[in-house]
Amino acid sequence: MAWMYLVLAGLLEIVWAFFMKKSAGFTLLVPSAITIVTMIASFALLSISMKTLPLGTAYTIWTGIGAVGAFAVGVIVLGEAANPMRLLAGALIVAGIVLMKLSSTAA
Repeated sequence: MAWMYLVLAGLLEIVWAFFMKKSAGFTLLVPSAITIVTMIASFALLSISMKTLPLGTAYTIWTGIGAVGAFAVGVIVLGEAANPMRLLAGALIVAGIVLMKLSSTAA
């Protein structure tokens, strides 16, 4: 169950990062509110997952999901550049997430 909470926390990190961008520096009410609510939920789920998972594993996977997801949303939704170096960087982050999961002995 901890892994499910962690993945959901990572997905919510993508949501809050996107809406933070859309909030225009917290000057727009709705995107700002979505940012804050999803940020709190993401941190809460990360905290719950850390009851079982090691700190390093949970935090690395949470930030990795958020980083790769925000990168993908930036490219797909916001039209940001997807040059070979950025794609390689994203692939290396995914590889790190997979290795971290495979090396974990927690539930």
